[in-house]
Amino acid sequence: MDEPELIEKLRGRVGQPRTAGVVLGIGDDCAIVRPRGAREDWLYTTDMLLEGTHFLRETHTPAEVGWKALARGLSDIAAMGGEARFCLLSLAVASWVDARWLDGFYGGLLALGERHGAALIGGDLARTERVMCDIVVVGTVPRGKALRRDGARPGDAIYVSGALGGSALGLATGRGKAWVRHKRPQPRMALGRFLRARVGATAAMDLSDGLSLDLHRLCMASGLHAEIAPPPLYRGATLAQGLHGGEDYELLFTAPERARVPGAFEGVPLTRIGTMRKGAAGAVEMDGAPLPPLGYDHLRHL
Repeated sequence: MDEPELIEKLRGRVGQPRTAGVVLGIGDDCAIVRPRGAREDWLYTTDMLLEGTHFLRETHTPAEVGWKALARGLSDIAAMGGEARFCLLSLAVASWVDARWLDGFYGGLLALGERHGAALIGGDLARTERVMCDIVVVGTVPRGKALRRDGARPGDAIYVSGALGGSALGLATGRGKAWVRHKRPQPRMALGRFLRARVGATAAMDLSDGLSLDLHRLCMASGLHAEIAPPPLYRGATLAQGLHGGEDYELLFTAPERARVPGAFEGVPLTRIGTMRKGAAGAVEMDGAPLPPLGYDHLRHL
């Protein structure tokens, strides 16, 4: 069983919750809740960060671990065109963790939170064999305006922000600007709001598990298939790293053919890579050949 299969199974068991205000539940970057009479929808997302999977204590400073823990959740808010409001953190520490490490960890998390308006308002603490944490990030978006994965339409253009494969390159080499990119991802908060409010994007998600897998997920949600060309690559990255490498935290989005999408936003390139088509839901073709979804899947070998 892989991650998409488990998510679909859970969606089938849970269904659409009848709790008042739930607009969207399992299966997107964030859940969407609409309080009665509110002019904004609330966005809820949660992400885990695990020692040995997402970071190594030998190579990542405490501040980088705290930064990355929050950046992952903020990127989900960005993908829906939202604005961050606050976060909660549950942290389980290992025996090797000391007061200095904790101070650095929270310093990195709080610095990024202050930059994007995500105040830390609570959480939980525990002890375990390896460091692990779970971040809950809450944001808002104008009522009914969240960018979702299921909004793409046939003929929509497909875009990515930035250059892909930088995080995978950094992980492989452990040096240079790519290594910094891997350890301190930059959630595209302002870009997400721009795509929602000014471009009129029809669908979006963040690139956390690799373009090949994440585009497959967007196509599945929208019931379409995609035809693309190779994406723009981070300098030095291989095509495989650009297609299947995770943790770029760039934005993948679709927009109508007529939409005015600038070539860049605040210095971040916006590149058209393809078109959404009618056809087998979830299928992706690159240069006319099938592109398998080989990005990172935690559950692929279950």
